Amino acid sequence: MSRSYRSDLRARQARSTRWSVVEAAAALFVARGYDRTTLDAVAEESGVSRRTVVNAVGGKAALLKLAWDWTLVGDDEPTPMADRPDVVAIRTSRDPEESLRLWARVVTETGSRAAALGRVLVAAADADDEAAALLATAETQRLEGARAFAQHLASLDALAVPVDRAAEAFWALSSGAVHRSLVIDRGWSTEEFAVWLEAQAAASTRPTPSVPR
Repeated sequence: MSRSYRSDLRARQARSTRWSVVEAAAALFVARGYDRTTLDAVAEESGVSRRTVVNAVGGKAALLKLAWDWTLVGDDEPTPMADRPDVVAIRTSRDPEESLRLWARVVTETGSRAAALGRVLVAAADADDEAAALLATAETQRLEGARAFAQHLASLDALAVPVDRAAEAFWALSSGAVHRSLVIDRGWSTEEFAVWLEAQAAASTRPTPSVPR
């Protein structure tokens, strides 16, 4: 019992340290940018040594990846996005309108959490190969999620366009750039954005009118 307690305590302490380090790194990335954030600065901000930062998480690329992953889901639990209750609710809904509304809410909430760090990731990808690889992976995963949503609507007979076409539209609509442009840059409320997003997603399930020649 004593060994088990000590092991659990160490695990909780390690998790707490990792959380503090990643939280500090995320704040510095947003405030200073990826290039200007150093491991020493992260260590100072989180109140630990540089060695502890490296042992707890790794280098700057690892810090950015973990910060990004946690920002997307909102915590450090190991549950994948696809298994989160809000996403499961979309997948199990049998009502197309409800599915579109739930999807728009999830995209809006995720965008709100990830807006600031997303801008850092895009900027970092222009100059850093590891950041570029992280961004490419994130985009691939987002497209996979969009395709899964399109397939879900197709299973409800709520899709009048090919699955790939709808998936590409949902992928574009769920882009962090769209959220940043309307909510952050133009001052839309998250409620306004969610309603607009739902309407655009619904329109994307229907064929586009033919362009006159």
